[in-house]
Amino acid sequence: MNIIKEKYCSSCKMPFNCGDTLEGEKCWCNNFPPIFNPLDITDCLCPSCFTKACSTKIDEFVVTITPETAIGNKASLLPETANIIEGIDYYFEDGNYVFKPWFHLKRGYCCKSDCTHCPY
Repeated sequence: MNIIKEKYCSSCKMPFNCGDTLEGEKCWCNNFPPIFNPLDITDCLCPSCFTKACSTKIDEFVVTITPETAIGNKASLLPETANIIEGIDYYFEDGNYVFKPWFHLKRGYCCKSDCTHCPY
């Protein structure tokens, strides 16, 4: 039986379920890119606040990238994952996925499809 920990978001103060269990299962936040350690900033965050904080850190990183520094950037060196996260990797516009620069940087190369947010 998995016992899920209920926590309170240190930002919005709302209750949420942490995915860490006494049986060793890892929290949902482990699915996010390890771009920063939220505990360096605050205690645990709910999914909404964590997504916003992670997105802010990623946006701060992305503005430092130029086409010359995009290849071999630290995002492309992260472990590959099939999991993409709304607000981090993409957003919706007129019902279509629009991939953000972070998604392209993780891929590590330009696909030559003239993507809106291609950093290459």
